[in-house]
Amino acid sequence: MTILLTIHSLVRWIIVLVAVALIARLAVGLLKKQAFDKTARVLTTAFSGLMDTQMLLGILLFVIDGLTGSGFPAYRWAHALTMVVAVVAAHLPSAWKKAEDGVRTRNTLIAVAASLLIVLIGIIIIEVK
Repeated sequence: MTILLTIHSLVRWIIVLVAVALIARLAVGLLKKQAFDKTARVLTTAFSGLMDTQMLLGILLFVIDGLTGSGFPAYRWAHALTMVVAVVAAHLPSAWKKAEDGVRTRNTLIAVAASLLIVLIGIIIIEVK
């Protein structure tokens, strides 16, 4: 269980690094009216993929820890459901693949920022318990 929690904790920092890089790239792209290029696509894909990985790790932790020790208190359910919403938000950019570059950049920036805000809410839920 400890190794799973450690991996879950490490992946969150990788997500933060990718998200910061992505937000910076999108903000610059928006301000300079740049194309949604390969860098933006790779960072967007990495962000959503890492969010998926984190969700899988979280589900494993939720189930294993719930069945073997701490049960399924309400705050754990609230954290899990909040994080599912964050993952959905992280996947919204795929809906704008065919949009004009400016629109795609703006919408992706909003989706990533919203996803991170929802993650923050989910973390607060688990910390306040």
